[in-house]
Amino acid sequence: MPFRDVVGHVRLIKLLSRAAAGGTLPPSLVFAGPSGIGKRLTAVALAQALNCNKSSVTSRQSSVGSRQSSAGLLIDDSGLTPDDSGLLTDDGPLTTDSCGRCAACKRIARGVHSDVLIVEPSDSGAIKIDQVRVIVDRAAFRPFEGRRRVVIFDEADALVPAAQHALLKTLEEPPPSSVFILVTARPDVLLATVRSRCPQLRFRPLAANDIASALVARGHSESEARAVAATADGSRGRALQASAGELVEARGVAQKVLEHASASQDPARRLEGARELLAKTGAGGDSEREQLSSHLRAMASLLRDVEVLATCADDRTLANPDVRPALEGLTETYRGERGVRAFGAVDRALVALERNAGVKLVADWLVLQL
Repeated sequence: MPFRDVVGHVRLIKLLSRAAAGGTLPPSLVFAGPSGIGKRLTAVALAQALNCNKSSVTSRQSSVGSRQSSAGLLIDDSGLTPDDSGLLTDDGPLTTDSCGRCAACKRIARGVHSDVLIVEPSDSGAIKIDQVRVIVDRAAFRPFEGRRRVVIFDEADALVPAAQHALLKTLEEPPPSSVFILVTARPDVLLATVRSRCPQLRFRPLAANDIASALVARGHSESEARAVAATADGSRGRALQASAGELVEARGVAQKVLEHASASQDPARRLEGARELLAKTGAGGDSEREQLSSHLRAMASLLRDVEVLATCADDRTLANPDVRPALEGLTETYRGERGVRAFGAVDRALVALERNAGVKLVADWLVLQL
């Protein structure tokens, strides 16, 4: 996938494109951010840009001085932080990109290019020291067919401590022509010594409009795409895996519960709304928890849109424009302080579910806070 086809993250992609074209790309990087938002896709796109048969990437390597000055740097795609080298500007179009069609690009996309190595957790869920030793040995040699060898550690937080220690020397003094990318949703799990050797690029959740556009391109209707994107929590991966029908239904449940809570202050009546939240959650275990989480993410999206309307903000930022009449009906109740309190309660309920709180307890508590 070329840079131009990656959804969102425009600033970080322009930065990577510029650094790749100028030969100033740091030899080790951490791509951090929530799951399913395109970190691995961006890493593969970078590998293609570096090795495309038709791109104009220079083979010049970063100097030791520039590598040391950038170690541990945090770069956020919501606003880049310039450093002394001036490499972190995000102005202008992509400086370089892969064609996506040559033999090298196609092999990288399929995961069979000899110089692009993707390391993933084994069946045990961990990346062990033996896997790292094999990669370190291979990286010591010059690229076989491409200009740069790119090693991508997907779910790098699965690296066991011994494996991280085995990687330290290589990250500090990487072999010429090699680039190491650690992709992770949990960068704090990495050893501080690993993080200090790698500039960190922090990827933000995707905008609902970006996700919706990607879904429409895959054949979803506009209304379905909007509903799915609104409840995907910024994750393209979650949106692609989700059933559009189920997410549209989840939004309908969330809307109904908010309307029920706004119509009554009686706790007993409110608790009746919890039954709606618990609809189709009788399977037990993780599926039950995920179903309720889906309802709550939809509710958070609706509450956010209510506040957009209540404050007369730009309505182009609405995640649920197709249900605007319902949003306007909720505005009188949930504008201002009550809306902020309700949004915070939904957020705390989602955290409680992640920590294995009982689904009925969470649902009952939440409807009393709305």
